[in-house]
Amino acid sequence: MRTEIADKEIKKGFATKGVFPYRWSFTLLFPLRNIFLSAGKLIERLDIKENYNVLEVGPGPGYFSIPVARKLKTGKLILADIQPEMLEYARKRFSKKKAGNASYYLCNGKTFDFSDNFFDVIYMVAVLGEVETKEAYIREFSRMLKRGGIVSVSELAGDPDKMSIGELKDLFEKHDFSFYAQYGNKRNYTLNFKKKNGKQDS
Repeated sequence: MRTEIADKEIKKGFATKGVFPYRWSFTLLFPLRNIFLSAGKLIERLDIKENYNVLEVGPGPGYFSIPVARKLKTGKLILADIQPEMLEYARKRFSKKKAGNASYYLCNGKTFDFSDNFFDVIYMVAVLGEVETKEAYIREFSRMLKRGGIVSVSELAGDPDKMSIGELKDLFEKHDFSFYAQYGNKRNYTLNFKKKNGKQDS
């Protein structure tokens, strides 16, 4: 009976719109996720170089984070989340896996305390649809990215907050980004957008 109740609550967590509850964050580590998007495939789509500064928004427990961090030899990965419990879970996993080269940032849901032109890549996986202040986030992404930097948005089948390809293109192209690349299919896909203008890189 207890198992049945837990199963129902987990299914409810996956089916409910909004921020994914941290108490079910362990479900985000199930290997089944590889069917939709593996860490290796994501890294290929991000085209990360070893000296890049990379921001992951909404990392959850760090399913993709550790492989990305290990790709960065002289660069840095910053994990940003609005739930401190998620960041702590990710931090513990990094420690257990002996993976360094990462730092953790608690978001306020509107702005980020990072310098202009700092990041080479910003990425999100099944996250942007949960964000209430999408346009504020995208303005911040434009500010923080180097000229020519990439914002990568992956959306997965079954996510109740999943955004369509058209919605994402409309949203980013209003804010100084150009559509750059598309991977996957209509059910599971990654869209990359490139920053067009903005301040000169420092």
